[in-house]
Amino acid sequence: MSATSLPMLDEPKAGRLTIQYAPEAATPTVENPPRFTWLPVIEDDATYALRASKDPTFPAKKTQIFAPIPLNFFTPDMTFEAGDYHWSYAVCDPHSGAPITTWSSTRQFSIDDDLPKTPLPSREARLKNATQDHPRLWMTNDRLDDFCKAVKADPDHCTWSTFYKKSVLPWMDRDVMSEPAGYPDNKRVAAVWRQTYIDLQEAWYAIRHLAIGGRVTADAAMTGRAKEWLLELASWDPMGITSRSYTDEWAYRVCNAMAWGYDWLYNDLTADERITVHTALLARTRDIAEHAIINAKIHLFPYDSHAVRSVSLTIVPACIALLGDDEDDEVRDWLNYCIEFLATVYSPWGDSDGGWAEGAQYWMMGMAYLIDSANRLKSYTGIDLYQRPFLQNTADFPLFCNPPDTKRASMGDDSALGDLPAIKTALNMRQFAGVTGKGEYQWYCDENLRTNPGTEMAFYNWGWWDTNFDELVFQTDFPVVEATPPQGGLRHFKGIGWVGVQHAMDDPDNHVHLVFKSSPFGSISHSHGDQNAFCMSAYGEDLAIQSGHYVAFNSSMHRNWRRQTRSKNAILINGKGQYAEKDKSKAMTATGKIIAAEQHGDHIFIHGDATPAYQSLSPEVTRAERKIYFVRNNYFVIVDEVDAQTPVTIDWLLHANQPFDLGKTSFRNTGERAGFYGQVVWSEAGKPEMMQNTGFPDVDPVDYDGLPVSTCLTARYPSATRHRIATLLVPYKLDAPKRIFNFLDDQGYDADLYFTDVDENTFRVVMKKLANT
Repeated sequence: MSATSLPMLDEPKAGRLTIQYAPEAATPTVENPPRFTWLPVIEDDATYALRASKDPTFPAKKTQIFAPIPLNFFTPDMTFEAGDYHWSYAVCDPHSGAPITTWSSTRQFSIDDDLPKTPLPSREARLKNATQDHPRLWMTNDRLDDFCKAVKADPDHCTWSTFYKKSVLPWMDRDVMSEPAGYPDNKRVAAVWRQTYIDLQEAWYAIRHLAIGGRVTADAAMTGRAKEWLLELASWDPMGITSRSYTDEWAYRVCNAMAWGYDWLYNDLTADERITVHTALLARTRDIAEHAIINAKIHLFPYDSHAVRSVSLTIVPACIALLGDDEDDEVRDWLNYCIEFLATVYSPWGDSDGGWAEGAQYWMMGMAYLIDSANRLKSYTGIDLYQRPFLQNTADFPLFCNPPDTKRASMGDDSALGDLPAIKTALNMRQFAGVTGKGEYQWYCDENLRTNPGTEMAFYNWGWWDTNFDELVFQTDFPVVEATPPQGGLRHFKGIGWVGVQHAMDDPDNHVHLVFKSSPFGSISHSHGDQNAFCMSAYGEDLAIQSGHYVAFNSSMHRNWRRQTRSKNAILINGKGQYAEKDKSKAMTATGKIIAAEQHGDHIFIHGDATPAYQSLSPEVTRAERKIYFVRNNYFVIVDEVDAQTPVTIDWLLHANQPFDLGKTSFRNTGERAGFYGQVVWSEAGKPEMMQNTGFPDVDPVDYDGLPVSTCLTARYPSATRHRIATLLVPYKLDAPKRIFNFLDDQGYDADLYFTDVDENTFRVVMKKLANT
């Protein structure tokens, strides 16, 4: 068949929720080779050919062809020489690799000389030298023998004695758990979800730790106890109460427990026991893998938080444990899919700047499981995912947006809200210090562990991780890097629309922190309706806070308060915020963007545009922008600009841990160590009405029984088609009160707002008058 007579390739336009066509000329290439992604055709079993050339006519002798490619994403096993390239793809014959459709539109990319080199070994090569022996998860036999000798010579080697005492021996005396009963009347109840979650996490700990302990110490009784736990889980119905469709987080833990048990106890199982465990583990892995690949289609719709998480958390370790010469292609295909997804698409929640659009808590979770998966792949296959730019930079995200001395000063769903960042964040940071050699990441780890002792058994720690095991694994695999104080200033995570500002982070008594968000991800997944919102902490205390409690996903607190704009340090327009409900398409259109994030000599300037986010519920809005000036590491000036086709009111919201003292146009909030005051210094539409409310309206009180209740300040501005509001925000230590003076000069074409401190350092903000716009 001639090229001109081939069927036309189905090449639809990419949408907000779909994977994008990449690379594109408009987006700089950040690694070599580039990562290729495109929308798949309808046929699930289609294979693709991809061509790349410096010549847009693709002459045969100057064109690189890759085929057949089984997925709609691809990382070559070679690097490209520097230069400008053109590429396209087609559906191809799975055997010959010859195109059976026309080629796609031609797209461009450029390769610079200094890009990180991150090729991915081909499917034919990547598993070729992987051992067929067990164990494979964490250690293979060549390392394990040396480790056993080292432990015998020194029980404290790599903290083995701590792990053995605290995380192995206790399970010898615990009763083996029975199959969970599930929810009453099969209706989800948060308390049952949480308790069963912990129970199954503990079953994972019991099997993994007893199996490792028995193997390392050659303790037959311990190995036997591990087998009891494993065989009990293997007897449960894979499609029953602990299946993915009933509660996926439960299913992940059972599958992981069985994967580690099957791998580390493989040589201690009888032939029949091995078949029993293998059959159950394979069924559970298939249940999870087919959902991610076939149902959720994360290669087409990559914004499914749980399905994407299952790749690192469950599918990779299960496939490594199951992989064998006698397997059919099913397990190998799942493993290859996961490797290629992590090497190509990951992370859909951020870009090479390292940000994570779901927020710091879900960064912690996502990175914890990515670290586990990356380490398992590195030790078993030699593939090193850590060389990718995203993973080289991603620890900057918590460093700048969730510093270790803050409790309520970040965005998104957060189980630890009200406490310091969870200790798993610290351990993640240490991992990235070991990978990158950056001492500021180790500083974060040290500071978090210093200030956050005794929380190891909190649900948001113990319910996900045993830190004694984490410590053991890290010390066997990576070096401990010397801590260095972090550099402050500004960090703009462009791909996710977050900005972190830090001053004196390594000095809690003088630390000032601001995080600002205006994100192209809108309110999808674990993000909220918080475009153009901010949080602020200073001098060891959270001041302008993220209010509420993440007691459970879909609780009334979650639906009616935490996700909604009214719980943020943001504005409401005509009493309405931004779309933050369940429709993913609407959530992904309620977006914002960072127009500017700049470091100047005497100030930091941030400019966010949340117009689409407010238009989602208030289509009459034509502008909703916020500018923040952080002046001399000392105070903030916040300017809000709103235009609408019809008159609208503005509610300017600010949340704090305790009630405010209110004036006519000013407010003050006093904490335990620090406080802040604010003053309205300019409002084009007139003076506000100041009010406050303590509590969580429309939230079931059961959701926050026994938990702290915060206060929301509202400055309500009169109805107008145009609003220009400037607010001064001044944090201070209680033992060192601070004053910032301000005055207005509006005799010219503009309104000039002047701010001056006690040392007569002056700063000017220019407000454009209506006549001058």
